[in-house]
Amino acid sequence: MFSFDKIPRIWKQAYLYLCLWYFINYAISAVLEYQLERPFTFVFWNTLYLFEALCLLIAAILWYSNWLFRFNLYIQVAGHVAGAVVFFLIMGSLSYYFEDYVEGFVYFDQWKDHMAGLLRWEGLQFQNQYLITAAVFYIIRYFERTQKREQEKAELALKNREMQLALLKSQINPHFLFNTLNSINTLISSNKESARKVITQLSDIFRYALDAHSDHPVKLIHELDFIDNYIKIQQVRFGNRLKFIKQVDFTCLGVKVPPMILQPLVENAVKYGIAPKEEGGTIVLTVKRLSKMIFFEVKDDGLGINAMKVMDAPSSGVGLKNTDSRLRNAYGPDAGLRIQANEWGYSVSFFIPLGEEELQTPSEPELHKEAV
Repeated sequence: MFSFDKIPRIWKQAYLYLCLWYFINYAISAVLEYQLERPFTFVFWNTLYLFEALCLLIAAILWYSNWLFRFNLYIQVAGHVAGAVVFFLIMGSLSYYFEDYVEGFVYFDQWKDHMAGLLRWEGLQFQNQYLITAAVFYIIRYFERTQKREQEKAELALKNREMQLALLKSQINPHFLFNTLNSINTLISSNKESARKVITQLSDIFRYALDAHSDHPVKLIHELDFIDNYIKIQQVRFGNRLKFIKQVDFTCLGVKVPPMILQPLVENAVKYGIAPKEEGGTIVLTVKRLSKMIFFEVKDDGLGINAMKVMDAPSSGVGLKNTDSRLRNAYGPDAGLRIQANEWGYSVSFFIPLGEEELQTPSEPELHKEAV
């Protein structure tokens, strides 16, 4: 069952605007004809009847154009040519009826003469009415399609970000969880208090990961707490071989960052820099304010360029690539990762711009250095 309420608002507005436009045109034409040619009141009645017929036919043209739109371009063009001819015959016949037939000109030859007269340049208004209505239909459909594409593009970008975050979590959680559970299993028999601490830290990590599913920015202080828990669990596994130092500007703790943006950098340093090195090493996390930017760096004194041999596995580097894509999507093409490697270690850094509110925060370089 057809329902008027199902018609999109833009089509209702287009129909009303078209009718209003032609009402103004018909009203002006009627006034001019009354004053210059035929000063009789039936001129206004004839114009009103033609206007009412035109409004009905405008609705029919829009419906007909929508039906034709499902076919290819050639069929649409042929269909509109036929439609314009039919429209001309209907409106021309109505004008003949109101202007000539009621005056006694009732023969077929007189109808042909009237229609032929409408084919002159000044009588092409009926063809123009069809063409304008059809053009309005295609303009609206073009903007609707453009808007739909933009909406689909935005939805695709959102899903892409969600998938990137989900991929990031999925590649971190399995092996990290497996190693952590092994550590807990070992601690239960030797140090139950330490085992309880690790369980609590693991719970906090997964709670943070679940809360970060929407990829909404979080305060840096919460991201650092997450990193602390991650490092403490890794230190249960590596012991004194893994040292962690934070050099964080206090004025940056309230800055909003994408959730879990630092974890892949730290994990990369642990997995490929420190873990393969027999004597272990130190990871240094630096966060400081530089003018209108915040500088982040995760640096280790592990294998450095020698880690490339360790990172030849198919899964290596995926976390860094995802992090680089997330930063570029969030802050622009210049916000990607900057990687430096030498024989003394490995460094991954990036910048993020400060928001207007964050720029108002005092920027005195007040560094907090903490070793874990």
